[in-house]
Amino acid sequence: MTERAHAEGHADEGAGAWSGNWVAERLGVGLTGDEALTGLLGLALRRNPKRAHLLVSNVLGKHVPQSPSVVHGHGVALGRRVRDLLGAEAAERAVVLGYAETATGLGHSVADGLGSAPYLHSTRRPVATVARAGGFEESHSHATSHLLLPEDPALLAGDGPLVLVDDEFSTGNTVLNTVRALHERYPRKRYVVVALVDMRSPADAGRLDDFAREIGARVDLVTTASGTVQLPPGVLEKGQELVARHETPATDPTTEPTTDPTTGPTGRVPAAEPSATVRRVELRWPHDVPDGGRHGFTPAHRARLEAALPAMAARIAEALPTGARRVLVLGFEELMYAPLRLAHALEQTVGGDVAVRYSTTTRSPVLAVDDPGYAIRTRLVFPAHDDPADGPGERYAYNVAGAGFDAVVAVVDSVADTPALHAPDGLPARLAAHVPHVLLAVVPSYVPGSPHAPERPSMLPEPLRGPDFSSYAPDEVGWLLQDLSDVTLEAPTEEREEAIQSGGAHYAESLPVEYQPSEQYQQLFHAALETSAARLARAVGAVTEIVLAERSPRPVLVSLARAGTPVGVLMRRWARFRHGLDLPHYAVSIVRGRGIDANALRWLADHHDPADVVFVDGWTGKGAITRELAAALRAFEDSDGITGFDPEIAVLADPGSCVRTYGTRDDFLIPSACLNSTVSGLISRTVLRADLVGPHDFHGAKFYRELAGADLSPAFLDAVSARFPEVTEAVDAQAKDLLSADRAPTWEGWAAVERISEEYGIHDVNLVKPGVGETTRVMLRRVPWKVLARAGAGADLDHVRLLAEQRGVPVEEVADLPYTCVGLIHPQYTRGATGADGKAVTL
Repeated sequence: MTERAHAEGHADEGAGAWSGNWVAERLGVGLTGDEALTGLLGLALRRNPKRAHLLVSNVLGKHVPQSPSVVHGHGVALGRRVRDLLGAEAAERAVVLGYAETATGLGHSVADGLGSAPYLHSTRRPVATVARAGGFEESHSHATSHLLLPEDPALLAGDGPLVLVDDEFSTGNTVLNTVRALHERYPRKRYVVVALVDMRSPADAGRLDDFAREIGARVDLVTTASGTVQLPPGVLEKGQELVARHETPATDPTTEPTTDPTTGPTGRVPAAEPSATVRRVELRWPHDVPDGGRHGFTPAHRARLEAALPAMAARIAEALPTGARRVLVLGFEELMYAPLRLAHALEQTVGGDVAVRYSTTTRSPVLAVDDPGYAIRTRLVFPAHDDPADGPGERYAYNVAGAGFDAVVAVVDSVADTPALHAPDGLPARLAAHVPHVLLAVVPSYVPGSPHAPERPSMLPEPLRGPDFSSYAPDEVGWLLQDLSDVTLEAPTEEREEAIQSGGAHYAESLPVEYQPSEQYQQLFHAALETSAARLARAVGAVTEIVLAERSPRPVLVSLARAGTPVGVLMRRWARFRHGLDLPHYAVSIVRGRGIDANALRWLADHHDPADVVFVDGWTGKGAITRELAAALRAFEDSDGITGFDPEIAVLADPGSCVRTYGTRDDFLIPSACLNSTVSGLISRTVLRADLVGPHDFHGAKFYRELAGADLSPAFLDAVSARFPEVTEAVDAQAKDLLSADRAPTWEGWAAVERISEEYGIHDVNLVKPGVGETTRVMLRRVPWKVLARAGAGADLDHVRLLAEQRGVPVEEVADLPYTCVGLIHPQYTRGATGADGKAVTL
């Protein structure tokens, strides 16, 4: 059977068996209510311990490809009903709030139907530059936390009606949580709840009225259809058993339900190799229109988008292959409205000769069964590609494989246009294995400026320099930081770990108490430096030669403070020693989950050509900072319009295979990792806290002047640079070999970290710190759980073993470890906690 023939029975055609029969027959789940229910909904099984069944909408455009005019039309129709309910005057003052991820497009369409209402949707993507205006929990979801991040703080503060839009109204808990949270902060007299279907049980139906009386407000409900779900006793356990029986290992992203009926409805085949090319189509998205409602979408935005849609649709139509009869526009998780409107405009542009369908990718894990009576026929699995705040994981595209599409237009925002998207197992490659033609359209991610705050000062402060800030000579490095030396920021390691892991604080909001090494530990440092100085000098020379050959003849070195700073100083020294160059060198702050200091980038762009900037760090672990920098620079381009910064980091050592500019890929001891500030110019790690760092400030750090007697920073630099003359020939040979080698990143380190995270029951890659340098940081700054050491690792781990002994941390030897060692932070730490093995942690 061909994919086109197989597609004839797919749900978006609205024919054939009800797509809930398979679940209904096996679990006894049923729908009762309006006649329209079975046309609007099918059933599937979740891979979710909280709820067995999933109501799959045929008109939402999430799991089931559907005509975009049908999807948009349902939302607009609901919006018009809300407008009629409220009356013209109240409708003019209404604000619409949609729920991530599934209802972001539906809520926006409802706002279209209302006509003049601004729109905001909740999000699971934190944005460091935007203050939270609230948040709430969705208890049954696989990802429960929602953030509200309007660009205009006044958006939710008015007294007009608030219209809350979700795809289904099942228990009412999500809406009650939202209204309760918002009403405490922004009380108002009227709320309207909108959903495609109202599926509350009789017991839940009265709760909304009771709640309205409790808060003293009117709450109305507008839906397309209503009914109830009949759930027999034990349905959750039966559903889990059914999923287990029909699912191959869910962690294997290389298989998916087959569309070949000869293998049976639950047969699975290895994922096919990509057979189609992936081409970009330039949308020329209007620069003054947000990509959606994450930060608010006004009527003025709507008017500008409507004017631009025909031209963007024409560009997509022109890029489609000749003879394409069936085209899918595939959105991306929360990015539902932009691809929906593009699909709708494309549908109008190509006319009836081409069937245009629309759906989006999702986080939601659902069992796929290739049966006409089941709502999720096929599933494509691919890794997350937008560097999500909760870490990497699987993402899904349902009912795409086997649907007979001649072309898929994948629409993502620029934050998600990452190396992971274009990896061999990324979304375009997975699509290309099933669809002859794949187009990629990227919508620029909207990053709010600060229109509601004073304008940014035209002059940023000059860099801080030694000896007033740091023990480095003033020409060695300029720190694009603000001095917080007089602020008490240190907290005990255990207290910080508990706050970080509980979500109560970000690691960059405080500092660990500076570790003061024992005499024995300092002896280890000096011995390691003596042993490795020549090796370090070779790596410094090699990476500097690659930068000069490939990046810029006169690069501007920008170290990622603070681990990158000694490396930047050494690279600057090599350039002067070998080539007589006096290179500018600065240090800037980058914070995982918060991005790079945008004001530092603005200063650099004001004083240098961004194309000459080379970001420098000490080493790579799993590549988190590499990803963070790439995402932050994309966001900066969108917010400031300044282009040219290259996200490729230059490092001494790249054991994680995350970059292509490095001196070596060996995982060896870089002695500067052994200590904290006393080998980094007496500077703390960087600090980003809202009460200390304003929108126009550089990130902060402390200068520990009081530790001058223990400072080894100059000694470290001098010991390595003293070896430059003896390694010159070796550097020339090493650089020549590297320049002619295939240095493309393989991200082997990230894969190893994911495997270790699962094997040791941690389930959070942020708690797995690979490599000698990262393991050392764990021992000095965090609450270590255990250390994995490669069997036979020698002197490179002497200092780690000593620290482990001092802190009572077990060191476990592991065969075939891809790194010399890996540090594991204690999972789910609270004081007195136990680890994944049930044993109490020893501190």
